[in-house]
Amino acid sequence: MQEVYQHFRKEEQPFIDNVQSWVTQTEETYTPYLTDFLDPRQQYIVEMLVGKKGEVHVSFYGGYEDAERRRAIICPEYFEPKKDDFEIELMEVNYPSKFATLSHGKVLGTLTGTGMKRELFGDILFDGLRWQFLLAANIASYVQTQVSKMGNVSVRLESKMYTDLITPIDSWTIVHDTVSSLRLDTVIASIYNISRQRAKELVTSGKVKLNWAAMERPDFELGILDIVSVRGYGRIQIQAIEGKSKKDKWRVEFGVLYK
Repeated sequence: MQEVYQHFRKEEQPFIDNVQSWVTQTEETYTPYLTDFLDPRQQYIVEMLVGKKGEVHVSFYGGYEDAERRRAIICPEYFEPKKDDFEIELMEVNYPSKFATLSHGKVLGTLTGTGMKRELFGDILFDGLRWQFLLAANIASYVQTQVSKMGNVSVRLESKMYTDLITPIDSWTIVHDTVSSLRLDTVIASIYNISRQRAKELVTSGKVKLNWAAMERPDFELGILDIVSVRGYGRIQIQAIEGKSKKDKWRVEFGVLYK
């Protein structure tokens, strides 16, 4: 395992162990294994680990073509997953949109407030008026009965067909940039054109999330497919690391969502 660990971060080792156990289970039982929703970095790790195994393969799906959070099916060679095999349901939040507003944080906070872990929910979508989210099918009816308010807004959750899926207004802007390092504060400062000190303050004051989890270490080294959310600024994804420039700076392709 040590030679596998060295390609990833120390804190990713428990997840790597999980992936190895899923692969082993698939190999031994010769049946597919369906994961919870994975963030892009986790999907990358699964792809790297499963890619080396000839007798199993992996497929990803998050409920629609460009989904960010996706479930994986690790399966034997004979099995070709169909969309239904991913067991994902689409839910719409009905609310008095003329009189009230919702936010991504409010929707997510309410969903996880039902006692269900974040990994059972996929993307949260907003088209400027309507809110929808994807979730594991086996918890859909429970969540539906549990949620009647988001903050102080009365809501009703309605199950929808995939043909009713809205087109989210968020879209990544591709930015090619050179940065002196892949430290979290350095990347935030460069992308949003703010001072390194200001970027450091945003991180240490709890305004930054890495792959949907709080991150308060300004010196944290980012890697491929990490997603950084900066409150009040937007989101950054490391889409490709293109090597070093002549001045020894990292050339990086970023996806950026501006607030």
